[in-house]
Amino acid sequence: MNRHPRFFTTNKKGEIYELKKQLNSEYRQTRSDAVKKVIASMTVGKDVSGLFPDVLKNMQTDDIELKKLVYLYLMNYAKTQPELVILAVNTFVKDSDDPNPLIRALAIRTMGCIRVQKIIDYLMEPLRKCLQDENPYVRKTAAICVAKLFEIEPEMTEEQGFINMLKDMVSDVNPMVVANAVIALADIHEDNPEKHYFQVTETVANKLLHALNECTEWGQIAILNALTDYKPKDGKEAETICDRVIPRLQHANGAVVLSAIKIILMNMYYVKDKEMTQTFYRKMTPPLVTLLSSPPEFQYIALRNITLILQKCPQVLNNEMRVFFCKYNDPPYVKLEKLEILIRLCNSRNVDQLLSELKEYANEVDVDFVRKSVNAIGRCAIKIDDATERCINVLLDLIKTGVSYVVQEAIVVIKDVFRKYPRTYEGIIPQLCENLEVLDEPEAKASLIWIIGEYAERIDNADDLIGYFLENFTEENSRVQLQLLTATVKLFLKKPSENQGLVQTILQTASNECDNADIRDRAYIYWRLLSTDPQAAKAVILSEKPPIAGENQELSSALLDVLIREIGTLASVYHKPSETFIAGKTYGADNVSKAMHSHYDEEEDPNAPPQKIREAIKNNNIGDLLDLDWSEPSPTQEMPISNNLFDDLLSFDTNTSVSTVSQTTNNHTNSTDDIMKLFNTSNNSGLKNVNNNTTNNDPFANLL
Repeated sequence: MNRHPRFFTTNKKGEIYELKKQLNSEYRQTRSDAVKKVIASMTVGKDVSGLFPDVLKNMQTDDIELKKLVYLYLMNYAKTQPELVILAVNTFVKDSDDPNPLIRALAIRTMGCIRVQKIIDYLMEPLRKCLQDENPYVRKTAAICVAKLFEIEPEMTEEQGFINMLKDMVSDVNPMVVANAVIALADIHEDNPEKHYFQVTETVANKLLHALNECTEWGQIAILNALTDYKPKDGKEAETICDRVIPRLQHANGAVVLSAIKIILMNMYYVKDKEMTQTFYRKMTPPLVTLLSSPPEFQYIALRNITLILQKCPQVLNNEMRVFFCKYNDPPYVKLEKLEILIRLCNSRNVDQLLSELKEYANEVDVDFVRKSVNAIGRCAIKIDDATERCINVLLDLIKTGVSYVVQEAIVVIKDVFRKYPRTYEGIIPQLCENLEVLDEPEAKASLIWIIGEYAERIDNADDLIGYFLENFTEENSRVQLQLLTATVKLFLKKPSENQGLVQTILQTASNECDNADIRDRAYIYWRLLSTDPQAAKAVILSEKPPIAGENQELSSALLDVLIREIGTLASVYHKPSETFIAGKTYGADNVSKAMHSHYDEEEDPNAPPQKIREAIKNNNIGDLLDLDWSEPSPTQEMPISNNLFDDLLSFDTNTSVSTVSQTTNNHTNSTDDIMKLFNTSNNSGLKNVNNNTTNNDPFANLL
């Protein structure tokens, strides 16, 4: 059957055909409009790579606007048409000699952005001429082009002398050329740090500081970042650098302000004059306060950086606590950061004002924020000894409200207060125990159980309270079960004549009916201790625990020093080194060594890291910084001295060392046997007797 050919033909050519026709038009305006249409289609994601030869024909034009559009098209599709890009080389070379500096800069910038291997050889001479161009705009554009060329051909870039030309441009008379040269050298140095392409010497530092005042805001940031690698030769030079950087604190751009603060903090290590140091602190305060008047997103960045600054220099913002009070319309993430800073700024002079503010926060509708506020009250009690009683009274007032999540968070922080001040505030325990029925969260239950077990001898109905929780022992969270097990044994050791049946019941239930291996193991250990050596059991379970430290959320000193160097970057927001954001790079000894040895001298800075850590860094004998804690023990942490050989190894939320446990083997030889021998040795029949509920050879009888 023959089909008529007219059914398979059409006069509609399509959009690409129309654009091709317009690009080859004899009229200049038509060609210009066609290129604009091509760029518009490219912008929305349409594939117009088929028009590459036709667009290329429009390169040779005196219309700068049209030339920019053509160059933009070339940068986008050069990789898809590498063979045809060569056709544009002659135009690029011609434009690099154009009398108009804008065209010269446009040509060299486009050639640098076309990342095609075949065009590199043709780029060398135009780039060399542009680096020495009489116009500063062309020179600063060519400086960035060197960094782009280095990414493709690092060896050729070095052989052709472009890196040395960049170093010479740091001394350029134009500050913007200096800034771009610094940016390019910094990028090159970051790609190959082992070759030390860019080192800031005293001469270079003076040139950078001289160009600082006349740069744009982003040029100032680049120069300030470069100055972080410079170590002043003495305190006088450090003061000079700080004085020359301080005017940047008044800049409208927050990034410039943070970069300037970073330089001041790093050079203050070398300033010996205490009055001068205090002066620098005072001058940093107003700019940091001003950053808090920004929109919420910028506020958050400022708050995260302020947290780092306060850890390093607590004197800054010491009298500016009010500016961190939360506003009703602050986003939750801003409120939580402000809370952390408020706790850091809290002292004996302003604690009453802060407690009043935190009490108001506890009446908010945001549950998470309310919990953090209640927790902050407890942290103030732990931090400031003189204000503990006032903090306790505020927490008791909040407990009286009867709001479930407020009551539970208050009990959790009061447990920490008891750890900090043992045998001091036991009088409030009855008020805590009145809220048993309100508790429905594992952490709150475990906290109250810990309090009951720790102070069982002072609570008349401690056995009834423990029995209340034991009713649903098998259904509780594992954290609650573990703490309940320990608290019951504590109660038995303190009141053995009244609670023998209770401890036998929970040990039997924990060892026979719980699937969690941790709970069973703990029950077996307690059984073994109680049945073989009751005195050892008392030594382990009823030992004195060291009070907790005031602040437990500090960064390690080594990590803090690295983050101070990166203030104003993403690293200071996440509180993680920048290397952790780059795939294929790890954060380790080399990075820490750079941070340590470039800005620390143990003789000059009493807060320098310990010698053993410095030696480990030098020998590259360390692991990932994020997994290490190099900070020295907090001076606020008290370690009691006693003849007790045991810490409370099994107590809830205990952060103490267990290194002394091994010493107990000399005094309690029975407890060193394999715990499973308890079930195979006829002489140690404690477990069997408990399981059979017999009274003969009662393993706990010798405690009565």
